[in-house]
Amino acid sequence: METIFDKIISKEIPAAIIYEDNSTMAFLDVHPCSIGHTVVIPKKRSANIMDTDDETLAELFRTVKKVTKKLKKALKADGFSIGLNQEKAGGQTVDHIHVHVIPRFEGDKGGNMHTIIKNPPKEGLAKVAEIIEKNS
Repeated sequence: METIFDKIISKEIPAAIIYEDNSTMAFLDVHPCSIGHTVVIPKKRSANIMDTDDETLAELFRTVKKVTKKLKKALKADGFSIGLNQEKAGGQTVDHIHVHVIPRFEGDKGGNMHTIIKNPPKEGLAKVAEIIEKNS
């Protein structure tokens, strides 16, 4: 099924593209959390990180690094929140792997990754590690 990102890649719909090469593209998010909030995608579509081949992931994260440097220089950002939403329960709304690069600034009132979800395990870390090892 074609996604909005496929339409951006094919230039069927406009986007504020800030970087593009043969395998990746980066454009400004239409619902930005911060100035310069950018979405980085591979042109080869896969749904999520588990479905993406290693070469495509490497290309994607090389572009994430380039875009982060570009935004740091252009916007004088004090830091960044960088991440992806994985599957519906993780907040993924477009079925095409994408990484958000969000410039951060001192005093922007944003939180860190630990502020996204408040559902700590009841089990201790050793028990959780054991469950993962036993069932993976």
